[in-house]
Amino acid sequence: MPKKEDDNPLEEIQKQLRDLMNNKNVQVAFAPFMQSMKDQAKDADDGGKGGGDPQKPQEEDLSRDEKLDSIRGFDRRPKEIRDYLDRFVIKQEQAKRVLSVAVCDHYNHVRRCLADAKADQAEYVKPNVLLLGPTGVGKTFLMRNVAKLIGVPFVKADATKFSETGYVGYDVDDLVRDLVKAADGDVELAQYGIIYIDEIDKIASEASRSGRDVSGRGVQINLLKLMEETEVNLQSPQDMMGQMKAFMEMQKGGKARKSSISTKNILFIVSGAFDQLAEDVKKRMDLNRIGFGSSEEGDLSQLPVASFLSHAETRDFINYGFEPEFVGRLPVRVSCDELTSSDLAEILRSSEGNVLEQYHDDFGGYDIKFKISSDAIDKIADLAANEKTGARGLVTVLEKTFRDFKFELPSTPIRSFTVDGELIEDPQSSLKRLLDDNREHLDESLLEDVDRFVSSFKRDYGYDLKFRKPAKVAVVKEAMSGNRSVRAICEKKFADFEHGLSIISQRTGKKEFVIDKKVIDDPDKELSQWVVESFGNKEKTE
Repeated sequence: MPKKEDDNPLEEIQKQLRDLMNNKNVQVAFAPFMQSMKDQAKDADDGGKGGGDPQKPQEEDLSRDEKLDSIRGFDRRPKEIRDYLDRFVIKQEQAKRVLSVAVCDHYNHVRRCLADAKADQAEYVKPNVLLLGPTGVGKTFLMRNVAKLIGVPFVKADATKFSETGYVGYDVDDLVRDLVKAADGDVELAQYGIIYIDEIDKIASEASRSGRDVSGRGVQINLLKLMEETEVNLQSPQDMMGQMKAFMEMQKGGKARKSSISTKNILFIVSGAFDQLAEDVKKRMDLNRIGFGSSEEGDLSQLPVASFLSHAETRDFINYGFEPEFVGRLPVRVSCDELTSSDLAEILRSSEGNVLEQYHDDFGGYDIKFKISSDAIDKIADLAANEKTGARGLVTVLEKTFRDFKFELPSTPIRSFTVDGELIEDPQSSLKRLLDDNREHLDESLLEDVDRFVSSFKRDYGYDLKFRKPAKVAVVKEAMSGNRSVRAICEKKFADFEHGLSIISQRTGKKEFVIDKKVIDDPDKELSQWVVESFGNKEKTE
């Protein structure tokens, strides 16, 4: 049950502060930020004479109504949501079906509540969802795209960052406050949002396993209150700035802002890998005792351990360390399938926004393009499957494959290359061949890097360095022999030239300087000689 407002210590503090402000015998000095709040309050009392916009609240109301229209007009069908998710997430057909039905059921209920106040008063059991499955199978990606499709406020958090009130860590109520922030402070819109909590298996009580509890049970109890129905204060007890701001707003008079938000219509989705739970379910099923023949038992023993999560029952979650009340708040449960090598290959071939597109963009930042063969995709998928981290394994393999290409190619004239199976198997040898095949063009590219340095030097300091061809070649040779970039060599050699050239320019008005090979061989000596000569030239002129 939510606490009564009279019992709220925060409101008691506000009341005491208000009494203090109204006491004529007490003089209160405001810090600058507080004085600003007081001035804003005075402007509001004066009808906005202090430059405030009295129409702003109306604009916010209109904005709120526009956002709520998308919820009021919710007309999606489960198959439509499933088809939308198919564009982004490979496999997980059962999870998509269950999630689509739960989302449609919930937002159809929300639509009815917005249309009929009586419907909002009726008893309603939220279809909160528990997603189970190994890491990297698309649990988070599913929810992110569902929220994107519906257009409601969405907040994602890891359960590991929360602790029972009184311990170090976040309070679970902060989830709801973050949802209000995601809705730009619109409480009415936020109360129809989605809260997604990952790593939920990490807050299972340890008491049943090691004889101790590290606040996991307390976090569960606090979360189950949110998942059912409770009022959450919009101001955190630890947020003193928020408390003071709320107090100053109370001084403005007029209609007070809502101080709490109901979680009755907020949909909660929680997920976790539940590795140990799968092992527990497998043991419980004891294939010999449930009557399977030896051949069938052998076939089932070859199944991935994660596949047993689909057979998890309420008692399994309780034995795992969850409170019965907590599990009861998650009536919709579905497991995600482990991704095979063919699934991972399909992600690279057809999933919108897959990680391969990111690598195209990364190379595109240097105007470099690459084509990838079907054979290469298959080999990437095989290596990723061996990582045992689902789709995240694709990132691991691609990073190992392309890291040296990203380092070397931007400093070369190479603007396209092909990724084949041989490159995936031996990236180093393939990169060496690619560089050797373009060696004749490499020197030209490095010479252009000298020109880039000259342009940046002129832009930064206003002096034009006129490099002779032998000087450019000397810089390029030094860069290649030391495996350094041309810019690094130039920046080191010309580190003191800004100061020296400014002295010369002040005495002679000179802005252009010829850089020959002698300058590259000993830049400090040549610069010193130029400075000395500038003094001699000045004396001759006088």
